[in-house]
Amino acid sequence: MSFLPEIQQIEQRISILGSAMRSEVLAYSETSGAGGELRFPIYKLSFGSTDPQAPVLGFVGGVHGLERIGAQVSVALLNSFSELVLWDKNLQRTLQDIRVFFIPTVNPIGIYRKTRSNPRGIDLMRNAPVDADDPPRFLGGHRYTNKLPWYRGEFGAPMEVEAQAMIRGVQDEIRESKLAITVDSHSGFGLQDRLWFPYAKTLKPFPDLGLLYSFKQLLDRTYPHHFYRIEPQAGTYTTHGDLWDYIYDHHQSPEMGQHKNYLPLCLEMGSWMWLKKNPWQIFKPEGPFNPLIGHRHKRTLRRHNTLMEFLIRAVSSPDEWAELNAAKTLELESKAMELWYAKS
Repeated sequence: MSFLPEIQQIEQRISILGSAMRSEVLAYSETSGAGGELRFPIYKLSFGSTDPQAPVLGFVGGVHGLERIGAQVSVALLNSFSELVLWDKNLQRTLQDIRVFFIPTVNPIGIYRKTRSNPRGIDLMRNAPVDADDPPRFLGGHRYTNKLPWYRGEFGAPMEVEAQAMIRGVQDEIRESKLAITVDSHSGFGLQDRLWFPYAKTLKPFPDLGLLYSFKQLLDRTYPHHFYRIEPQAGTYTTHGDLWDYIYDHHQSPEMGQHKNYLPLCLEMGSWMWLKKNPWQIFKPEGPFNPLIGHRHKRTLRRHNTLMEFLIRAVSSPDEWAELNAAKTLELESKAMELWYAKS
């Protein structure tokens, strides 16, 4: 029987935590063929308040299987958080008012096979029905063949099982929440860890710029020496089919009612740091995307604990940064435009 260490760790947490959390299998990722049958669950674990309007924090990983460190960081954060849930009285009190959820392995067969795509050869982060303004050819998503990377899938076809599972899992948590933040962990670009925010589809400004800039100010004030570069994803490249563009636009659509504060963030870990220190790993398929040396791998797994702790505090204290009046919103939007969009 095939197994994934990441899923084993998730299942161990489920058995240990019992009623301290809620677990759900969102779907099964499965395939069969010459390589044998594979079938893995896509888990979601939720903690804290069941009030639909409670502030929400979510961690997602493993969308691109080749970027395995994204799933591993998500599982590492889950493991640390789960231990705190068992003994930290302050966190237990905080969870009476907020909700925290994890979907650590969105694309488990991709993780198992060390492929970017899902078992049908489709790049899940190009799979949503969202068309970009002017994406780079191939990299931005295409419909030519699943033999090439960044394949979006056939035109008009339903989204992939894994993509639908992730979207449904996130939407169920944030649908009525007055404040939500999600962090999707990836790797493969740059020498610095980035927190990318929408849009991926266009260079046009993100609608919640004021809220995003207020978040950045809070992080900068709290941890002035943090190592994250916060910027719009489209400033690097635009793509078709981004799942977070899709979730955000649906969440803010008129059919969902009153506008709600939601920040979908992508943690893009700077994998060029690992290549710079160990150039030989570029000759391995997973080398450009993961820290392959033991001590660097461990350092990466513990590197983002402070970010998680900050985000828990941020969503539990929205009055300090997220409840903005019209004048303050305009002021912050102006600063954000100057910082991120002046050149474009």
